[in-house]
Amino acid sequence: MNTKIKNILSKKNKSKIICLTSYSKNISEILDNLVDIILVGDSLGSVLYSYNTTKKVKLDTMIEHSKSVRQGVKQSLMVVDMPYNTYRNKVEALKNAKKIIKYSKADAIKLEGGKKIVKIIDYLRKNKINVMGHLGILPQSHKGKFRYKGKTISERKNLINDALLLQESGVFSIVLECIETNLAKRITKELKIPTIGIGSSVNCDGQVLVTDDLIGLNLTSIKFVKSFSNIRKHIKSAVKKFIKEVKNKKYPSSKFSY
Repeated sequence: MNTKIKNILSKKNKSKIICLTSYSKNISEILDNLVDIILVGDSLGSVLYSYNTTKKVKLDTMIEHSKSVRQGVKQSLMVVDMPYNTYRNKVEALKNAKKIIKYSKADAIKLEGGKKIVKIIDYLRKNKINVMGHLGILPQSHKGKFRYKGKTISERKNLINDALLLQESGVFSIVLECIETNLAKRITKELKIPTIGIGSSVNCDGQVLVTDDLIGLNLTSIKFVKSFSNIRKHIKSAVKKFIKEVKNKKYPSSKFSY
C-alpha cells in the first residue's frame, strides 16, 4: 500500500485530515505539504469552465490539469476524480484509471457512488489501483435541485449500507457530501476508514473544500462554503498599482528592463 495512504488511514480518530482541490502547478505548489490530500476535482468544470454540470468534463481535460498539478506535488497525496461516463463498467474503469495514473502519476482516483459501483472498485483494487469513494450528493448523477442527504429512514439506511460496502470493496477513504449531521457522525463512527466531509458537519475525520472557494476567488452562495480570504481584493489592488506605475512611466524602470 502507498505510504501516503497509510498515513491517511493512520489519522482516523487521531488527527483531522485536510483536503483541498488544485487544478494547476502554481496552486499545488502552495498546498503541497500543508494539506494531506490534493484533489484534482471535476469541480474544475464549473470553477474554470463555467459548466452547469460536471458531466461535461472530459477525461483528457482531467488528465491535462492533473499533469500540471503533479508538477507541484511532492509530499501530499494526489487524488484525481474520474469524470462522468469513464467508469460505466470494470473494463472501462480500469482502462481509464490506468490512463490517468500513467500520464499524471496520481496516487489514487476517486469515484462517485455506492452499491452500483462496488464491483468496479473491487476490480480496480485487484489491479492495484488506489480508490477514494464519494457518497451523499453525487454531482455526476444528481438530477433536480440539490438538497442534503439523509432526510428519510430509507435514505439513511442506504447511505450507511453503501459506506460499509465501499469500505469492504477496498476504498481507503470516503468523501461525504452534504450528508445530515447525525448521519455523517454515525457513518464516521461505524467505518474503520476515514471520512472526509464537505457540508457534512465537523463529525467527519477530515474536510475538503474547493480552493477557489476558500480563497474567495470563486463567488458562490453554497451553504457549506466559507471564504477564508478575499483574493479578488488583492488581485484588484495589484492590478491598480500596475496600471498606476505604467501610466506614470515608473514601470518598467531600468531595473526591470534590458
